Amino acid sequence: MGKTPPALEVTRREAAGLTTIGLAMLLGPTAGRAMSALQERPVNLKLMCIIRYQIDPFQKEAFKTYAETLGPLIPRNGGHLVGYFLPSTGTNDIGWGMIAFDSLASYEEYQKRVRTDPDVIRILDFYQTKKFVVREERNFVEIVEGTFERPVVG
Repeated sequence: MGKTPPALEVTRREAAGLTTIGLAMLLGPTAGRAMSALQERPVNLKLMCIIRYQIDPFQKEAFKTYAETLGPLIPRNGGHLVGYFLPSTGTNDIGWGMIAFDSLASYEEYQKRVRTDPDVIRILDFYQTKKFVVREERNFVEIVEGTFERPVVG
């Protein structure tokens, strides 16, 4: 048998740099826009909009298409996308969307912007036409300072 290669040790800073390079390679020409969106992200996020979707379990792919298409449009319009989530095990008809903001005023500004964004209007037309969401609930919660996106320590 051959020798086992030595373990690769990478610092967090090096890992972040590798992730940035990987994103740039993956996104190609859109990397610049994606990286600037990450850099422009609000630092002091205080409010989370948690959207609970009851979806038609036979149209999970439509919900996935909706989430994947809307995802890049959220930061472009001022929201901090935490993510969209499909049902996996357990309940087969509940999906989630989570978007953070630095204030209620920021959320209201975001709402104004998405109502006039042609790409958002197109995906909302898909949402309404396909009827894959049976019910949608929006809840707003305060982010406990020092707990959101907390880096690993130790």
